[in-house]
Amino acid sequence: MPLRSHEVDRFEASRARLGAIAYRLLGSADEAEDAVQETFLRWEAADRERIRVPEAWLTRVLTNLCLTQLASARVRRETYVGQWLPEPVLDGDPMLGPAETAEQRESVSIAVLRLMERLGPVERAVYVLREAFGHTHREIAEILDISEAASQQYTHRARRRLADRPRAVIDPAAAREVIDEFLAAAATGETEPLVRLLTEEAISVGDGGGRIPTNAKVVSGALAVAKLLRGLFKPSGGKRDMVGGRPVLYAADANGAPALVAVVGERVVAVLSFEFTVDGIAGIWNQVNPDKLERAGRRWAERDRGEPLLTMW
Repeated sequence: MPLRSHEVDRFEASRARLGAIAYRLLGSADEAEDAVQETFLRWEAADRERIRVPEAWLTRVLTNLCLTQLASARVRRETYVGQWLPEPVLDGDPMLGPAETAEQRESVSIAVLRLMERLGPVERAVYVLREAFGHTHREIAEILDISEAASQQYTHRARRRLADRPRAVIDPAAAREVIDEFLAAAATGETEPLVRLLTEEAISVGDGGGRIPTNAKVVSGALAVAKLLRGLFKPSGGKRDMVGGRPVLYAADANGAPALVAVVGERVVAVLSFEFTVDGIAGIWNQVNPDKLERAGRRWAERDRGEPLLTMW
């Protein structure tokens, strides 16, 4: 039966929420959009008169599509060139979803999305539905076809596995001050000012996807990360050739926290995200894979970007 206007409206009213769930499950905005579109096609093909609670039905379909996608994603990650990072999403993008609680904000951070790769698909789905979207264990049991007790166990296990990390400081004003200090330190060309801003066990991860050179392994320790950053900010003609010019850094919010966006002309060439803690910067995530910057680039072109902070190289 063709979709009637109110049935289209009902789906559209759920679209942003479905996309936000899918993004947290997949770490890719493009794949999340594909999952939402496939959910729409299944809604169109369904016997909608027999669906008592459309939102629950749509959530179930979408989540199970994402579980299938996660299984194949694990295989693809094994052959991914270099380190894998989630696709960054700039502020204002509906893919970010709700941000009223600390759990909701953390669930979309680059640090947590990366850590969620440790979870099994069902464990990840339970965690997202419970922590970010407030579903009851009964609702989750119905969505995933598991028992309420299993939902509770998955939630407890996921929380425990994600708890082994520095607690983030979300205060935007404090984080932006740290970014200002970070840029000032990087501009000196010296290591020590950077070390002072990092936690002792800080890490840095770059994702070039085989398209842009980055470290093949995670860089760990304040001194090692500071040396890496010093090299990143050091002028080089080769770097300019690689990205097509001199990147200009702007302040932005990405995945719910202050970040840096590097732009050449009108093209976003990097999104630098941070994990801020009371002890300093615990993580630096450098997304330079062009395939994962297209959505950020489109959003960047539509926004008021403010004044540039620094021109590199």
